[in-house]
Amino acid sequence: MARALRFLCHTMGWACLAIGLFHMLAGNAAVPGATDAGPTLDSLNRFFGAVFAGYGLAWLRTARRSPIPPAPVRILAGVLLLGGLSRLLSLAAAGRPHWFQLVLLAIELALPPVYFMLATADARATEARAAQARFPEAANG
Repeated sequence: MARALRFLCHTMGWACLAIGLFHMLAGNAAVPGATDAGPTLDSLNRFFGAVFAGYGLAWLRTARRSPIPPAPVRILAGVLLLGGLSRLLSLAAAGRPHWFQLVLLAIELALPPVYFMLATADARATEARAAQARFPEAANG
């Protein structure tokens, strides 16, 4: 579980960092269907690109810890889930977006439960290893 969690945290971190930097550099051109959205949305998109890059750095920092603490994973996954729920709200309020946004929506709703499960399983395994190290005679029966 620990290796899978670390891999997914690293992958999420690098992906979010790259996507955030791309949005900072490309502005509206980074958003399918939004190239003519105007300077106000370009400014907003570049700003949120920086925020998303920071989100990626938070994933990378979490992935570097050993063992990976479950609380930051749960918070970061919760933010991802909140983003997916926000896309659902947009779908209901504004209608169907570009197809790529729907792919992102699926990812944002599917991955958080995986992170929640892996963080919990890894925390339990870490606690069990720590208990066994403290009380080795209890593990031997």
